[in-house]
Amino acid sequence: MLELSDEEAMSPEHLDNQVQKAQEQLQLLKRQQEQIEKQKRELEELSRRQEELERGRGEMTDKLTRSLVVLEREGYDAQKKLEQIRATHESFTQHLQLLEGIEPKAWNPADLPKELSRALSTVDDARAEFSQQRSRLEATPGDSHDLELPEAAAPRMDGLGARHSFAEWMQIGLAFTLPLIVCGFIALLLFFWMAVKGQ
Repeated sequence: MLELSDEEAMSPEHLDNQVQKAQEQLQLLKRQQEQIEKQKRELEELSRRQEELERGRGEMTDKLTRSLVVLEREGYDAQKKLEQIRATHESFTQHLQLLEGIEPKAWNPADLPKELSRALSTVDDARAEFSQQRSRLEATPGDSHDLELPEAAAPRMDGLGARHSFAEWMQIGLAFTLPLIVCGFIALLLFFWMAVKGQ
């Protein structure tokens, strides 16, 4: 290559070429810088989204896990309560049928004390079962306030401690003495018949 003389190197055409090349290199560097900055922004966005994914996944995993535990416990309690309600329904149905089967009009007057005792025992059994099942339902986990069962009445007191009205005492007295009255009346009729026949 021929070496350029100082005059040629400093010529305006040569300087214009050098400036143009420098500008082209500068533009190329700017494009590369813009490309690098764009890639940097994209990488930063990907990093931010990845952090958001990890944070959101951790948060929702924790919430869903805890919620599943709560739902399983609630489901178990609901199942237990449903079983208790079914058992109570069956028990109440049986006692209701027994109570509806009591027909005092069909009782034989001679068996009145026995029938009355049996009927009162049936009522007491129903009352005791009602109180027991009601307590069990209230003790079962879950919202037992939804079941508004009536209060159980106080159990019947037997013997001298019984609390009855005068009319109830009259009925009880009649129930116990009616067989004696009937037997006494029959004995009296037999006595008179034997006395008349003996004359």
